[in-house]
Amino acid sequence: MTQGPGRASHGLGSSSKPLSKAYDLAMVDLDGVVYVGRDAVDGAAASLATAQGNGMHLAYITNNASRPTADVATHLRKLGMPNVADTDVVNSAQAVAHLMADALPAGSAVLLVGGEGLQVALEAVGLQAVSSLDDKPLAIVQGFHADIGWRQLAEASYAIESGLPWYVTNTDLSVPTARGMAPGNGSLVQAVANATGATPIVAGKPEAALFHETISRVGGEKPLMVGDRIDTDIDGAIGVGIDSLAVLTGVTSLRELIALAPQHRPTYVSADLAGLNDSHPQVDIDGATGVCGSARASIADGVLRLTGAPVGDTLGLRALVELAWHHVDHSGSSLELDGTLET
Repeated sequence: MTQGPGRASHGLGSSSKPLSKAYDLAMVDLDGVVYVGRDAVDGAAASLATAQGNGMHLAYITNNASRPTADVATHLRKLGMPNVADTDVVNSAQAVAHLMADALPAGSAVLLVGGEGLQVALEAVGLQAVSSLDDKPLAIVQGFHADIGWRQLAEASYAIESGLPWYVTNTDLSVPTARGMAPGNGSLVQAVANATGATPIVAGKPEAALFHETISRVGGEKPLMVGDRIDTDIDGAIGVGIDSLAVLTGVTSLRELIALAPQHRPTYVSADLAGLNDSHPQVDIDGATGVCGSARASIADGVLRLTGAPVGDTLGLRALVELAWHHVDHSGSSLELDGTLET
């Protein structure tokens, strides 16, 4: 696996070509990037179709293990995403199932705290999903499902206390829905951890298993992770040594993006998936200004401002983010956003 243009410092990377021509695989997160709740993010299908037309392969990679990947693929096709095969969707249920299959005897019973998506993944690798400690499982696996309640969490706690290893699909604390943010699998995992004091084995982002699972299934020599979450998508990409594009259609805001410490920064930024098909030119910093093409970011009295481009434009975002990171790294002081930049 080789890398695309990337970067040489803690600032943004640059690419004279559209990212969809500079990288051969986009590992695209789903919740908050392609859709929010059941509805597509505006422009997502058209942006992905253009990227695919530029020669980029698309893999849809998600920590959400509530549905079988075939059902997710069907949903994506209904939303108009381009040329989606069932095998293009890779989730944390598949990653955790392979981790468990490698560690347990073939045909082992596993206590399932989750939904159909996780059960299908377990059965695909020859493991048997059971619902009670009385069924003598050899391990516990926990993944998100909206119907999980106290009794399932309690059963997992009893199994952990009996000494069984505890696997989880992911530890996302929240999940974006059409009505707003809601508790994610990580919040339910934390409830079990509070009861038992145990630490689970995690398969989903930011851990490496899901990234490796995706590349092995879909292929790609120059992968790019595309996501909305810093703690999973971006940190995970950094951890496995691949470049990343952060978008602002999900949980991360511009305010959070400009305040990121160097070890958590994405390679590229854009408002949405349209950034896959943009070039990402270098930002020139001169004191309290940052210029990227027609966009000019500036700092005055601790306030970050933008002229020459709208905040949703890739050039404008690059100028803002690069200048803000340069300011934070050299002064140690935080910045406020001009009111027109709030997203």
